[in-house]
Amino acid sequence: MRGFTVDDSHLFVTPQQLDEEFLRVVDLILSVFQSLQLKKFKARLSFRDPASDKYIGSDESWHQSQNAIRRAVEKLGMEHFEGIGEAAFYGPKLDFIFQDALEREWQLGTVQVDYNLPERFDLEYVSEEGSRQRPVMIHRAPFGSLERLIGILIEEYAGDFPLWLAPTQVRLLPVSDAQLELPLRSRPMRSRLIRAEVDTSNERLGKLIRNAEKQKIPVMAVIGAKEAETNSLSIRTRAAGELGQIPVEEVIAKLQAAIANYENF
Repeated sequence: MRGFTVDDSHLFVTPQQLDEEFLRVVDLILSVFQSLQLKKFKARLSFRDPASDKYIGSDESWHQSQNAIRRAVEKLGMEHFEGIGEAAFYGPKLDFIFQDALEREWQLGTVQVDYNLPERFDLEYVSEEGSRQRPVMIHRAPFGSLERLIGILIEEYAGDFPLWLAPTQVRLLPVSDAQLELPLRSRPMRSRLIRAEVDTSNERLGKLIRNAEKQKIPVMAVIGAKEAETNSLSIRTRAAGELGQIPVEEVIAKLQAAIANYENF
């Protein structure tokens, strides 16, 4: 491992905006998990250990931060537990702990409330009354480490990714040499951001299908003489099996809709 990528961002809010903005961030993280079909997670309230001297800031700012996180999970009715001593040195966190296919636990998304760094950096905003006030900082990382998330997803799906997430969403399978030039039809798919590729290995159709199945390609599109004549594709999917002959434009429209809605074809 040479490094890792974190989808970190920082929001500056007024104290009055804190609860609402914190809930929005949690809602974003939950929507990410829902889209990825990650269900085996729990919420940890990562609070400071009062007996430790590694934390910065006043007792008051820590109480405010921790209470804001507790209010949010209680309002959402979210199952949670407290992790004393798991806070960052500058503030408490709401961490999402995911259990992978091997029942190991990993931290993914996190959202943190921070009164201390705005103080240390002497950050201010002008209130509606014209006075200078100190903002609150929210640290937000819906995915956590992207490399770790990708590793978890590979294990979770065993390589059988849903259509919207699959590296190759569609593979076009020409039946014979006569149809090899026809898979240029993949260009309209790619131009509409569908990840399509052509199998030009010149194998028999049965082998082409088996190879695509082994590689867990969600959608296979067979092109033979009949499909070439009618500008259609014979569709076979991992989710639903044989779907028959469908016009190319209809295939593209259905793929776009399924991908946009995180559904199978």
